[in-house]
Amino acid sequence: MTDIVRVFRTPAETTGLHWDIHKPTWQRAANCLGVDPDLFFPERGGSTREAKEVCRGCVVREQCLQFALENGEKFGIWGGMSERERRRLRRRRNGAPYRVSQAS
Repeated sequence: MTDIVRVFRTPAETTGLHWDIHKPTWQRAANCLGVDPDLFFPERGGSTREAKEVCRGCVVREQCLQFALENGEKFGIWGGMSERERRRLRRRRNGAPYRVSQAS
């Protein structure tokens, strides 16, 4: 899937995984499912506040962020973090899995 296609989908819809009604996946429980994708892929310099608010209470926030980190997602809000925040996190990372803070 190209980055151009990703711009038109929410983080929960971009993984390319097939839905299996017998085996739930993290995407099916995501708060962003069905939300306007433009919210998660703002124009350069645009606000990320509303997208992060959707992510804030999401029960699969950690899985979403982990997916983005493992797959090198360079665009959009994933797991409540912007591209810049994920880039900083990757630089600081020492190989241990990132855990989303419960206080966020």
